[in-house]
Amino acid sequence: QVQLVESGGGVVQTGGSLTLSCAASARTFDVYAWGWFRQAPGKEREFVAAIRWSGSQQYYGHYVKGRFTISADNTENTVSLQMNSLKPEDTAVYYCAANTAGLGLPYQYDHWGQGTQVTVSS
Repeated sequence: QVQLVESGGGVVQTGGSLTLSCAASARTFDVYAWGWFRQAPGKEREFVAAIRWSGSQQYYGHYVKGRFTISADNTENTVSLQMNSLKPEDTAVYYCAANTAGLGLPYQYDHWGQGTQVTVSS
């Protein structure tokens, strides 16, 4: 069973920065792409960012483009999300996801983490 474990969430003031990390528990599978999603209270889960295993292409939700940066280390099976210029509307539980089955990019994944809370105070 593959497990994804997120870390790095917390409370930050408006305009601040946080870096989320996600590590896969097993190194015996290939990741086609990594993704980050988020879900705020009372809202549906939404796409934040994704990156192909090669790092050759990144995808971003329009609401985070220019502020967030996704990166991956495929030798360690880890992915990070650098979040800058944070806003109160970025407050949500952030989920890491891995696409190991060649599913459609950038929205489809077959493994999910448990999530990490990010709170941006005004």
